[in-house]
Amino acid sequence: MIYLKSAPKKTLNISPPKLLALGFLSCICIGTILLKLPMAHYADLSWMDALFTATSAVTITGLSVINIGESLTPFGQVVLLTLIQIGGLGFTTFAVLAAMSLSPNLGLRQQLMVQDTLGQTSLNKAVLIAKNVFLYTVFFQAIGILILTLLWLPEFPLSTALHYAIFYSISSFNNAGFALSPHGLVDFYQDYWICFCISCLYSIGGLGFLVLMDLKRTLRWKKLSANSKLVLMTIAALNIISFVLIWILEANNPLTLGNMSLTDQAVNAWVHATVPRSSGFNTVDLGQMGNAATLLTMLLMFIGGGSLSTAGGIKVGTFIVLACSVVAFLRRSDEIRIFRHSISHETAFKALAVTLITCMLIFLGLFVMLILEPNKNFLDLLFEVMSAACTVGLSRGVTNELSPSGLSLLCILMYAGRLGPLTLAYLIATPKKSRLKHPTTDIQIG
Repeated sequence: MIYLKSAPKKTLNISPPKLLALGFLSCICIGTILLKLPMAHYADLSWMDALFTATSAVTITGLSVINIGESLTPFGQVVLLTLIQIGGLGFTTFAVLAAMSLSPNLGLRQQLMVQDTLGQTSLNKAVLIAKNVFLYTVFFQAIGILILTLLWLPEFPLSTALHYAIFYSISSFNNAGFALSPHGLVDFYQDYWICFCISCLYSIGGLGFLVLMDLKRTLRWKKLSANSKLVLMTIAALNIISFVLIWILEANNPLTLGNMSLTDQAVNAWVHATVPRSSGFNTVDLGQMGNAATLLTMLLMFIGGGSLSTAGGIKVGTFIVLACSVVAFLRRSDEIRIFRHSISHETAFKALAVTLITCMLIFLGLFVMLILEPNKNFLDLLFEVMSAACTVGLSRGVTNELSPSGLSLLCILMYAGRLGPLTLAYLIATPKKSRLKHPTTDIQIG
């Protein structure tokens, strides 16, 4: 009797950062091809426009060079929403859910990949988070669709109201910022309940799924984790401070809030105070805002939302860890403390690395953009580059005026901005320690 040895199974040796990068890149390529199909658009759609739209959707940025409502067919809009959903939930989460549907028990190698990509130290927790990301997304988007449909029913037929509700619910919860109108939400700036519902969706999506899981587990403030308290307090403080400042700064500007009623000013100041942290919607013309309000908007874009959320930026936790590190240094304290908890120096280094890499990405992007677009306004280009690198989607109206090379640069920035923090989290989660120790030296600082 002859026994034949089975051929050894070939495994794909690929690290989580490469898997994530290739996954998003594949989605962008497939999305570009689908959007270029004749059934996906009405008028002529160039390859550059299709690529830019697909990249913006997968990276949940929201910058657009086309009128989504008029340029894309229902099929094209379905493709766009699918790309947004993939980008919001994350390619890895989709891969985990797909693998779990085929086999309930993930192998150790697959679990380690999920663990590293989601930045968790527990295998069970990483898989649980992947499940909850999907469930929470479906739940909140379904609630958003129901409420928005009811709000739009008096104004539109049921089919149109449902169409609008589905599109804006998915776009807002994923902090994508795509709108069916080229003016964003400007057409609805007086519809308070619609503005409130959409702002709730992108705010919830920007909190972070760990915070949502913590809130579900316990509704008592004292039982929340230090991370959840930190994110909730910081976001609330940023929203309130930004709301007051923007209202004060733009109240006398006739091109933005100046000609609105007091109630309209309050609603639109609140919307603009919350959108820069990644949602990308706008109810006023950003190109007409004053320099002070524009600078504040860029700061909010840079900070972003909560970790493991659909928001971009360096993340709220990173910002607070950096601020607390500075305070600890000024006080000559050996510990970095938050809510009577100590933060490790490794976490502080991680926050510093994420911030520095994001700053370098913005600087290099702006430098190249200034070379490619020498005739454009400096502030407009800075705003555009920061919006792309932080995957926000707000614009001062120059996106359509950029050359193909400028749009290509924005694609690179959106792609790098979406991948950067995730890749860095994986690299720091698996440190390579060396037994070799070097002598210390003094470097002059400041």
